[in-house]
Amino acid sequence: MDRTPKTVGTVWGLLVLNTLGSTGAETIVPLPRSLIQMVTMGALVAAFALALALNARLRIRAVAFLFLLTLLLVPSVLSSADPESGFGALFRCARLALFVGTLWLLSRWWDGGLTFVRHHIRMYFVVLASVAAGALVSPGAAMPDLYGGRLVGALWPLTPPQIGQYAAVIIGLSVLLVLGRRTDRRGAAVVIVPSLVLLVLTHTRTATLGLLVGLALAIGSLTLTSAAARRFFSWAVLCAAVAAVVFASALQAWFLRGQSEENFSNLTGRAKVWDALLAAPRTPGEKVFGMGLGDKSFDGLPIDNSWLAVYHEQGLTGVVLVAAVIVVLGGVALLRPPSLARACAIFLISYCALASYTEAGLGDASPYLLHLAVAASLLATPARAAPLATPEPPRRRAPRWARKSEVI
Repeated sequence: MDRTPKTVGTVWGLLVLNTLGSTGAETIVPLPRSLIQMVTMGALVAAFALALALNARLRIRAVAFLFLLTLLLVPSVLSSADPESGFGALFRCARLALFVGTLWLLSRWWDGGLTFVRHHIRMYFVVLASVAAGALVSPGAAMPDLYGGRLVGALWPLTPPQIGQYAAVIIGLSVLLVLGRRTDRRGAAVVIVPSLVLLVLTHTRTATLGLLVGLALAIGSLTLTSAAARRFFSWAVLCAAVAAVVFASALQAWFLRGQSEENFSNLTGRAKVWDALLAAPRTPGEKVFGMGLGDKSFDGLPIDNSWLAVYHEQGLTGVVLVAAVIVVLGGVALLRPPSLARACAIFLISYCALASYTEAGLGDASPYLLHLAVAASLLATPARAAPLATPEPPRRRAPRWARKSEVI
């Protein structure tokens, strides 16, 4: 396997920028949505061009994850080709195709190592640093009343669930790197502590539960082979039990976020949108292939469920393919022997699976697909090195007199 060029980190950063989105809170300096879309789409084009330059010979790896994503393009294109879907649907198909193509080009360097984990942490930490900078410059804009005082992006339009997701993912990966002794505690604390503060300020329940469940599963997979993981797991369970008893009322108030029990039970109105989406009439073709790629909304309201969003846009075919992605990655992770790479993959897969219930994104270019791509890179087996050709021994040149036949 070739050594991973440093430029691959730049490509990954451009993919992260592309998936940040263009909607969210009002920023300190107003940014036109058209400008944001131009920047994000330009980042994707630049990422593809740079990845193609790095992998000009088109050396790729046969990865089931990417094969399934490529198949997902089929229902996406078929449903988006309907004139009623509009030009925006075809544009989103082209974006998804370019996104998957870039991942194919990067698959050359997927070798089961932690290279892409480190790129993932660095890039999202830069995003969180911009959120923290916005909060310091303008606390009012960073925690507006429109979002109930929850932390948003004041420099780039980011919603609380986005910030919570990024914080939870890099916290979990950093904790696992510390347990695997692949980074020092001081360096990890620089990432974990401020990210944890931002996560708390977002009041994001999905990200918090995803972090806790994902870490529990990932660390549990290491307990048989790592004494540090066993100690951390034991202390974490003890501290969680004490906190649940001592801070029960405070934790309940944090999770409710001032909502009534009825509003909390229907998931902040999400259940009403889901019921309306499932009750909407559809033709057999729309049930199989969907309505075309859109903005993950129904009747102007966000769907906030990956499975229903995929069903709405890519039909039952898309649901089957996305489920296959989760099942294949999870199955491969379970079959791998215990290791740090396997634990990181389990964390990412379980986080995405849990978050898919209240967040959309598994069927389109999104941070969730980047998380799963990192998991796929961790589960890839290292390529076998080509055997070195044994050089032939140099032939000794015979002198000219020896080449002539002797006359007896």
